[in-house]
Amino acid sequence: MTMIDTHLHLVDRTALTYPWLADAPALDRDWTHEDYAREAAACGITAALHMEVDVAEDLIAAETAHIESLPDRADVPIIGIIGGCRPESPRFAQQIEQALSGGAVVGLRRVLHTMPDDLSRTAQFRDNLRRLSDHDLPFDLCVLARQLPLAIALADAAPDTQFVLDHCGVPDIAGGAFDGWARDIAALAERPNVAAKISGLPAYAAPGWTPSDLRRWTDHVAASFGFDRLVWGSDWFVCTLGGGLTKWAEATRDLFAHASEAERHALYAANAARIWKLPLD
Repeated sequence: MTMIDTHLHLVDRTALTYPWLADAPALDRDWTHEDYAREAAACGITAALHMEVDVAEDLIAAETAHIESLPDRADVPIIGIIGGCRPESPRFAQQIEQALSGGAVVGLRRVLHTMPDDLSRTAQFRDNLRRLSDHDLPFDLCVLARQLPLAIALADAAPDTQFVLDHCGVPDIAGGAFDGWARDIAALAERPNVAAKISGLPAYAAPGWTPSDLRRWTDHVAASFGFDRLVWGSDWFVCTLGGGLTKWAEATRDLFAHASEAERHALYAANAARIWKLPLD
C-alpha cells in the first residue's frame, strides 16, 4: 500500500541556520535524506513531503531551494515541499510567488505554537491566509492544544483555504489532558476546510508508550474528522524523541488495524494526494 509521509524534516547545518535547535541538544545535528530514507523504506513509506524546519527567517527561501536541489532518490523520494512563510508580513504575496517559482512547493506553514497568540489574530495575517485559496495552497496549522480556538478562528476567517492540523493539535498525552483537547478537536472538525494530520504523538506521550496509550487520542481524531480528512506524518526527526520512526510507523498500523482497506488508503495516501495535488502510483 502506498504510504506518503506528509511531515519529514531534514537538517543541514552547513547550508542553513536553525536557531531553535540550540535549545534542543538531543536534536542538534544534521538529519539527512539518506538516513531517513533507509529507515523509512523499511517501514513501508514510499514517498514524503518535506516540512519546513523553522529556519532563520531570512533563509526561508534558501531552505526551499536547498530541498529542491537535493538529489532524487528512488526509494523514498521527496515529492513536494511545505515551505515556510510569514502571513503577518505585508510582503506575503511576494513570498507566495517566490515559494512557487521552483515548482516543488505544494503548501505553506507558519509555526504558531512558539509565537504570541495575537500574531494570528491580525487582519493582515487572516487576509493573507485567504490569499492561499487563489493559489490552491494548503496551510498547515502548528498550534498547541490550548491554541486550538485560534485554529478554529483561522479556519472561519479563511473558509476557502484548506488547512491541515499538525500533530493532532499537540495533546498532552503524558498528562492525560483529554477533555478540553477533545472538545476543541471536535469543534475544529466541524469546519469542512480543515483536515488533521496523525503525526507527532510519540513526542507528547510518556517514555515507553505503547499503542494503547495513544488509542483514545487517535480514535477521537478519526471519529471527529472522518477518514476522508486524515493524513499521516512521521515528524522525523522529532519523532526520535519518542521512540523513533519505526516504532511510530508500527504503532500507526496497530492503531488503525480496525479500519477498512479503503480507509487506510485514504489515511496513508489518497487524502494527501488530493490535498496537496500529489501523484499516486
